[in-house]
Amino acid sequence: MPRKAKFYRLRNGRARGSGRIYLITITCHGRQAHFATLQSGRCFVQALRATRAHAVTLGYVVMPDHIHWLLVLREHADLATTVQKAKSVATQRWRRAGRGGNERLWHVGFHERALRRQDDLAAMARYIVANPLRAGLVDFLGDYPHWDCAWPPENLIQEK
Repeated sequence: MPRKAKFYRLRNGRARGSGRIYLITITCHGRQAHFATLQSGRCFVQALRATRAHAVTLGYVVMPDHIHWLLVLREHADLATTVQKAKSVATQRWRRAGRGGNERLWHVGFHERALRRQDDLAAMARYIVANPLRAGLVDFLGDYPHWDCAWPPENLIQEK
């Protein structure tokens, strides 16, 4: 009988620390489009403010069924705690806005990718905010309301 992988062991020994840059992906429970409306999408954007003591946001995009968040972890901050804070505040705001009732908003956990020095940070930021274009949600990024980036991709924002 094949042995099951112990996925929690795959992350053992991974260094997490302040000053590190992470690309975080958080998915909605069941990949449901909980952030498809303007008001519901703003719930996560507003939740990012609650994480300012833990992280500096370099870029993000709120897709209908998932979030991409590029951040730098502040000194003495914990990545899991920071992400949990954002998820918790977003859930509270989402429910206050009359969404979901007791329905689960988030999939358990999140995906992280620690960027290495050789990774092109600006290119990664531009890649994540271009998600609405690749998904066909808009023709121009400037038409999509739920993104921000320290390195805006000017050639994708407006029609030429």
